[in-house]
Formats: sequence, structure tokens, C-alpha cells
Amino acid sequence: MHPIPTLAHRASGFDPLLAETALRGLTAPRKTLPPHLLYDPEGCRLFEAITTLPEYYVTRTELALLRQIGPDLARRIGPDAAVVEYGAGSATKAALLLAALERPAAYAPLDIAPGAVAATAEAVRQRFPQIAVQPITGNFMEALALPELPGRLLGFFPGSTIGNLDEAAAIDFLRAARQTLGEGARFLVGVDLPKDPSVLVPAYDDPAGVTAAFNLNLLHRLNREAAAEFDPAGFAHKAVWNAAQSRIEMHLESRRAQRATVAGVELRFAAGETIHTESSYKHAPERFLALAEAAGWRGEALWTDAQRMFSLHLLG
Repeated sequence: MHPIPTLAHRASGFDPLLAETALRGLTAPRKTLPPHLLYDPEGCRLFEAITTLPEYYVTRTELALLRQIGPDLARRIGPDAAVVEYGAGSATKAALLLAALERPAAYAPLDIAPGAVAATAEAVRQRFPQIAVQPITGNFMEALALPELPGRLLGFFPGSTIGNLDEAAAIDFLRAARQTLGEGARFLVGVDLPKDPSVLVPAYDDPAGVTAAFNLNLLHRLNREAAAEFDPAGFAHKAVWNAAQSRIEMHLESRRAQRATVAGVELRFAAGETIHTESSYKHAPERFLALAEAAGWRGEALWTDAQRMFSLHLLG
């Protein structure tokens, strides 16, 4: 652990936990930063912009697939389900799911960020006033005690967010979800599929530079909130397909030999050295099912789009 200097003149926006987290990764032999740090308010705004880009197929493909499978999913789930959504982003996907189900009884967005949970809950209340809405603030990577919800539980984890976890962490998450949701629950999970790098790489390195701005915003955030001194112009966004790991990696590559500091701790970067900021694993159906089964789930249904770009798994 790195001691964080206490400076009386430090801005009130200083976040010692953020600085500690950043230093843990940036002082490792291979520099990393955890991907959740990308999602400050500006990062969330930029990510929403990414989802509308022509190169970023994930969101539009999943939305189309949700519309397509609605009747089949509703038959399998039955009436009066209580939907627990993992990760509170845009309410668009939740609205599609709730509209497809027969008389959904409740909706509970679950996220560690209270503001995001509240905003998603309010959007769903406006759209579905007949449904009980119960926002939940908590770390969904851990098993949680849910409030009492009417109806049989249906977990919902869209967006291929599970791809941000390595295989061990994905199993841990799925096991925690199994405990949280309980016996008899189902879990609908969006999973991106492996595909040609000529499709994958532009989705994470668009020509308009929106993804680059999203990645570089992490350095701006550290400068604002972690008493850091980075020169963001000294780093370049880089997206790489790692075929051996079946994952896209996002990096920030140092354009030159340089130094930076975080909370007074000096960091040195060689020219070409990178900070690994995010991975997005692409799981073939059989591989994802193996992870789910290792966590105590079984596959009940699998849907893919016609081009086999994206998949939705129903686990039980």
C-alpha cells in the first residue's frame, strides 16, 4: 500500500481512495488502471456517445435482439416477474424487457452509484407507473441481501458488461449473483461474441476519436480528483485484439519518455509503455456456459442475432 500524503492545500475534491487505487495499478510491473475508474460523469457521457457510433455494434445489436426475443422470453419467464438489473445505466434496455414481459411486478436497478440508480429508477417509474420500483445501492460483485420483491426474480445484466471481467472474476460474479437472486431465479445475460478484428478494433477505436476521449478522460479525472499531474497529450489511446485471450484491450500509450505524479508519488513512463485500462472478453456460447455452470447456473436458452455478433443467455 502506498501512503497518501496529506497536504493542507490539497483541493477539497481530492479522493484518497481513488489515488490509492490508481497507485496500486500504476506501480505494478505492468501498469494498469481498473476499468470502473473510466465512468465518472464525463466518462459516462462519452460512453453514451460511443453507443451511438456506427462502429460500435454492441448496443444496437443487443437492443434489436431484445426486441426479437421478447415473446419467447415472456413465455419462458411467465407473469409477475421481478426484474433485478445489474448496473444502472440507460433505462432503454430495461424498458424493452419490462414491455416484453407479462405483467412484470417489480423492477430493481442495482448499482454501486446511488445517483445512477436513482436516475434509472425514476425513468422506469415514469414509463411504467404500474410497476413497483425499488432502487438498490450496493456492490453487485458481492452477494447481497435484496429487499423483499414481489414475484419470481429475473436478473438482467445487459451490455456485455460481464466481458470486462476475466474468467475467474466472471465466475465469482456469477456465483455472487446466484446467491443474491436465490433458488428458482433466472438470469438474462448479454454476452458479446468473438468476431473478426476488422469489426472489433474499430468498435473500440473509432475514427471520430470518441473512444480515445473516453479513455484519455481517465487521466483528466486523476488530475482533478487524485492530486495527479499527467500530461494527457503525452498519451495516445490504443485498442488491441488479444487473440490468445479472446479479448479487446484498451491502453493508454506513452508518446515519449516522461514522468507523472499521483498524490506526490512519482511515476516514470518509457516511450511506448502503456497503461492497460480495460479488457472486453468475447465469449463463444460454449465458453460462457462453462463459466456459468462453474458458478452454479445452467443454461436454459440462448439467442443470437442472424450475423452472430451478440448473444443473450437465459440461465436458471
